[in-house]
Amino acid sequence: MVGMMQQDKRGGGQGRWPGKQCVDPFKADFDMLQIRPVSRSVRLNGFSTCLRLEAVYWGILERIAEANRCSVSAVLSYVDREVHLRQGGVRNFSGLIRVICVAWLLDPPSAR
Repeated sequence: MVGMMQQDKRGGGQGRWPGKQCVDPFKADFDMLQIRPVSRSVRLNGFSTCLRLEAVYWGILERIAEANRCSVSAVLSYVDREVHLRQGGVRNFSGLIRVICVAWLLDPPSAR
């Protein structure tokens, strides 16, 4: 009953938020598996580490690697090296990778 009430408050998933129309961010066939965290062992410039990202970000990294004709590990090593050279490092490497993935989607190579 509570779930039904909450669903009604949100507009029943029909693209309505309280008091206004909206564009529903969920596609009808939204794949919830994309939010599943996936850990992978990677080598960043010769050092082994584990990187945990949601599945959707691994897919974007694969697209970035394909566009650069290299491996995902090469992309990650490049980012790691560049952030050390430009900024002296970063505390949240996973967060940096997520932001890079979103930025890459917002400004894809074909638009540059």
